[in-house]
Amino acid sequence: MATEKIFTHPLGILAAATGAAFLWGSAFPVIKLSYAELEIGRDQVFAQILFAGLRFTLAALLILAFMKLVGRSVGYQRGSWRGVAKIGLTQTLLQYVLFYYGLSGSTGVQGSILAGTTSFFQILIAHRMYADDRITPRKLAGLVVGFAGVVVVGVSGGTTGVHFGLAEICLLAAMFFGGLGNVWSKKESERLDILYMTSYQMLLGGIVLSAIGAAGAGVMPFEWTWNAAGMLLYLAGLSAVGFVLWNTVMKYNQVGSISMYLFLIPVFGVFLSALLLSEPLHAAVWLALGLVAGGIVIVNRKPAVPAAAADNGRPA
Repeated sequence: MATEKIFTHPLGILAAATGAAFLWGSAFPVIKLSYAELEIGRDQVFAQILFAGLRFTLAALLILAFMKLVGRSVGYQRGSWRGVAKIGLTQTLLQYVLFYYGLSGSTGVQGSILAGTTSFFQILIAHRMYADDRITPRKLAGLVVGFAGVVVVGVSGGTTGVHFGLAEICLLAAMFFGGLGNVWSKKESERLDILYMTSYQMLLGGIVLSAIGAAGAGVMPFEWTWNAAGMLLYLAGLSAVGFVLWNTVMKYNQVGSISMYLFLIPVFGVFLSALLLSEPLHAAVWLALGLVAGGIVIVNRKPAVPAAAADNGRPA
């Protein structure tokens, strides 16, 4: 199968996983710009959740439109509701409700550091669910190195104080549900089409997020401008493409080898925030990028073949 060959080739994995991380990283500055354009304050959690609901609902509709365009069926696939509902509940609904609530009471520094824990949760969950995806010393070493890069990103702005309360617990819970949803997506993709699964889980999660946000902020509290509409369309597009890329590369590879790429998200977020928001780009970010890249290499490096074993494999 051509798709499997692409997404199991080292270059295909690198392109897909890094591409998804880059798109998700770009969401941070664009969301900030959107909030400024729509005058959504830091403490307006319901308005933020409503905006997220509109984003994911539109992302789902974009995927469904693409499926129609290429002649794929968008009709209900019998027996799929339970799997789609599980993923929508965790990967979209619970992750983003807890994320926005937690971020409203925490700092950006701690938010970026805690966001890096998704990789840990994914690998721990996969360790329990897949016999061939166990945690090894090599994976653990790569995780530690990669997470060190996320910590460097977080403290590079000069803020090193650490607080832990309800907001931080919500952020950790959000990352857990995100990791759980990702692993469940891999499991369900064994029997469901990636585009179908991704679109309907996002549609379900987006509609419920919109309802929660509207309950607290009103049905349409925003004064839309062309700039705001364009940014919403971009955010929906990156969600659609990012989740399709990520779910596809997860389908064909071990969770433990792919999860490391999630550490790139805050690194890309810092780079793109410097570009789009004129925020300072500290030299430590380059160190962070190096650490994350090093962690990815450690996790994905093939174990060396012992010399004796190699000799035994040679023809006499």
